[in-house]
Amino acid sequence: MARTRIGLACAVALLMCARPSAQNVESGRKAFVTRCASCHGTDGNGGELGPAVAARVILRTDDELRMVLRTGFPAAGMPPFSTLSDAEAADLVAFVRTLKPRTSTVPVRSPFTLADGRVLDGLVLNRTHGDVQVLDAKQRIQLLRPEGNRYRAVTSQADWASYNGGPDGSRYSTLAQIDRSNVERLAPKWMFTLPNTSRLQVTPVVVGGVMYVTSANECWAIDAGSGREIWRYQRPRTKGLIGNAAGGVNRGVGVAGDRLFMVTDHAHVIALDRHTGALLWDTEMADWRQNYNATGAPLPVGNLVITGTSGGDEGVRGFVGAYDQATGKEVWRFWTVPAPGERGSETWQGKGIAHPGGSTWMTGAYDRQLDTVYWTVGNPGPDLIGDDRLGDNLYTDSVVALDAKTGGLKWHFQFTPHDVWDYDAQEPTALVDMTWQGKPRKLLVQANRNGFLYVLDRATGEFLSGAGFIKNITWASGLDPHGRPVRVPGMEPSPDGKRVCPSLDGATNWYSSSFNPLTNLYYVQTNDKCGIFTRTDQEWAAGRGFMGGSFRQAPDEPARRLLRAIDIRTGKVAWEVAQTGNVNSWGGVLSTAGRVVFFGDDSGAFAAVDAENGRRLWSFQTSQLWKASPMTYVFDNQQYVAVASGSTIIAFGLR
Repeated sequence: MARTRIGLACAVALLMCARPSAQNVESGRKAFVTRCASCHGTDGNGGELGPAVAARVILRTDDELRMVLRTGFPAAGMPPFSTLSDAEAADLVAFVRTLKPRTSTVPVRSPFTLADGRVLDGLVLNRTHGDVQVLDAKQRIQLLRPEGNRYRAVTSQADWASYNGGPDGSRYSTLAQIDRSNVERLAPKWMFTLPNTSRLQVTPVVVGGVMYVTSANECWAIDAGSGREIWRYQRPRTKGLIGNAAGGVNRGVGVAGDRLFMVTDHAHVIALDRHTGALLWDTEMADWRQNYNATGAPLPVGNLVITGTSGGDEGVRGFVGAYDQATGKEVWRFWTVPAPGERGSETWQGKGIAHPGGSTWMTGAYDRQLDTVYWTVGNPGPDLIGDDRLGDNLYTDSVVALDAKTGGLKWHFQFTPHDVWDYDAQEPTALVDMTWQGKPRKLLVQANRNGFLYVLDRATGEFLSGAGFIKNITWASGLDPHGRPVRVPGMEPSPDGKRVCPSLDGATNWYSSSFNPLTNLYYVQTNDKCGIFTRTDQEWAAGRGFMGGSFRQAPDEPARRLLRAIDIRTGKVAWEVAQTGNVNSWGGVLSTAGRVVFFGDDSGAFAAVDAENGRRLWSFQTSQLWKASPMTYVFDNQQYVAVASGSTIIAFGLR
């Protein structure tokens, strides 16, 4: 019984459509009965062979609907009607515009007697024999479970309120109900499939018993204990968009109070009421027509929500933006590449500064005590050609430490100066407090795509240590005492193709890593993989990519995917777990106080190993290519571990 909310742009498009005549509608009805009803039902609300279309047509223009009729979706079982005349198509579209979702989708008001004798009167959003979701008089979601002839209110006792679970980015949970002794009893508790989506990259967020998951321009609120849908927000995808968001990528939401924040595919940041899904505000961050798009999960900090955009492979100029949570008004912006004449612009020699890259599509971290935001920065553009951007190209491939209130730069550290291999710094960072060489320090740790592990003092940006964490690094021979790579000559991409290690996929990438303070180990999904980097000269253009070449895996060389546990004090690998697969998975890591490490195995299984020694403890085969990272929460006093597998969210709990 979920309510679908439609974006303003779509509503405007519909108002502009001419009203069809009764004759057109009747002709279209006859065509629908003969061509469509056997699959989609005579009222368009679904049949044995096809899904409901009544609620979907409003998301498409007339031209798009005509295109669907002519080309179909053969892979999904819908054949094309290639012989449909223009007049027949127009009549058919006119009729489907009249279809309405069944009235059973409208919430009804009902009273519920609770176990303590109170009566809850509210709108029933969804109800089965085992669970009820209600919107009360204060417009708050209430989750109920039957208990005899009364109902018991349930919620979550431990939330996961942002992309990494907390502002420190470590993907470590203090939950220990699931531990090394019982993890073998883990089993699926529920599954929720997001319709019309590809492989999800979202990390679920849980607040107040409700789970929030996204794909591009869509958000679902789900009962975190049963997997039942509560509400759905949806707006049309942006036509003509390029970049990762055009493929449906969205990594999730951030929640603060009663507001939920997410980005849209065309580089807006929006706020929704987390109880109802109502749109509260919508702010454009950048013009998508200039190759901007957005995929990352925003980070709430104080009264701000902070986020960035994608588009580094398409030649945008990256930035980190902070927006007022109540109004959506931009409070500050930090440009990741200085404008000509500004400090740092001397590190860009040539015309490349006009389309520099440096996008900011991953979620940052925040230190409340230092009131500092840490954000990683993407690669310069074009990715594989550096001729028109000689110099270090600040602040690409860096982590920047920003004053949370003003966005002012406190310090930066650049991992890969003058990058020509797409070794962006969009890998997660962990903020770690520990004793370092005999005294307590605030650390920032990152396993970088370029193959080196870095430990920095996050108060000052001082480089403390660095070491390679994969088998083969050929682009650099090591790091100097300041953490700057010692480059190997002749490793630049060439027109004929140059073999370089690691490959463009990186020694690791954007998927989550995890630091566990109980073991002092940093868990990272890694790739031992070399690639062929091929240069192709090109000029920037709106609506086109700006890679400057192509890449492929080095032929006849075995590649391996390994989960590695790294001792950050020494830089050495404490243990590793080899995986069997095509070394093309993108699943991340979660570690817990139960001394368990969860990860997406390259074989397609969701797996758990002992955090101390890497011993395999449990696995569940999903037969999916991993694109997402796991999280954990407690609902109704039971710990769950949830992960997006393919287009489905799976929540596991103890049997």
